[in-house]
Amino acid sequence: MSAGVSLKHRVIMFLLELFVFFACFRECLSSPLDHVKGYMLTDRRADAFVPEITPSASPQPFLPLLAPSPLSPFTNSSVPKLSGLCILNFTAAQSLMSMTSIDCWAAFAPLLANVICCPQLHATLVILVGQSSKDTGVLALNRTLANPCLSDIEKVLEGQGAGENLKQICSIHPSNLTEASCPVKDVDEFESTVNSSELLASCEKIDPVKECCDQVCQGAISEAAIRLALKASDPLNMDVPHVLPEHSTRVNDCKTVVLRWLASKLDPYRAKEVLRGLTNCNVNKVCPLVFPNMRHVANSCWNGINNQTACCDAMDSYVSHLQKQTLITNLQALDCATSLGLKLQKYNITRNVYSQCHISLKDFSLQVSGCLLPSLP
Repeated sequence: MSAGVSLKHRVIMFLLELFVFFACFRECLSSPLDHVKGYMLTDRRADAFVPEITPSASPQPFLPLLAPSPLSPFTNSSVPKLSGLCILNFTAAQSLMSMTSIDCWAAFAPLLANVICCPQLHATLVILVGQSSKDTGVLALNRTLANPCLSDIEKVLEGQGAGENLKQICSIHPSNLTEASCPVKDVDEFESTVNSSELLASCEKIDPVKECCDQVCQGAISEAAIRLALKASDPLNMDVPHVLPEHSTRVNDCKTVVLRWLASKLDPYRAKEVLRGLTNCNVNKVCPLVFPNMRHVANSCWNGINNQTACCDAMDSYVSHLQKQTLITNLQALDCATSLGLKLQKYNITRNVYSQCHISLKDFSLQVSGCLLPSLP
């Protein structure tokens, strides 16, 4: 029995590493060559955190930009039976839906939820509603259509290999397709309320690195969302700095409406790039891991005990539990390592157990040989 379980575990881990490799490879294929220009990792040991910068004249790697998705041969597509009530155009977004079904592949959707699946699914919902506004003139579905549309979206994705419980994994509800508490959903009213030309100029193309620091597009979205939210309380008071904290939910709902408007002005691929770039800024701000009670680590590693083997065994067990929760990014791993370090300090563990026990950033995530390279994020 144990041999069978061990073999099954090895097969699952092999498939996971294979999927992560393909996912990383797909991202490389879809990313501009600027992302790889001038960088070459010469050392992939756990302690090699600094990439070597090669001369600008060095040849660039050949990237087959038109290569097909690496997972397409492994996914079984079927034609789902849809409600016939949804007004969203799935055919026009066929490429987007296919990419989402791959990013939310059933076998790994729970593990990839935080970094890959859920950001892509949320972007897909925004783009579908935004594109439909070009025909309907509204940036939201009514509550009658939201339910069958969400059900149809699930069926289309499941028919292409996505997980069957994406609503639970990504906390998706029919309200994600409506205006929720935002008081503005008509395109004409939207464009008369916000500075739409400035908004589009700020967000039609973003640098995924600079945007997280400069927040040019995010600032424009926030300002537009606040202006929309204020219309619910006092149409004559459009003074953005006076928005109240209790309006935060309404502002967040209006941000979704703003994103749909942007998606209606961009082609689906460009809209996806912008939305994913904005999401990544938020994803990388926090550590998504849940830290369980660590008293056993404290008992084994507190400064009065010199049994390094027992301490490292406890740390390895604890970190192993963390890494099984979800796949995370480099920046999230940095934040998680910092958060765990602070918790260790609260238990009066002031020794550098990371160094003593050879724990690196890679140990905080599932992708042991995948995208979480031992390099600067």
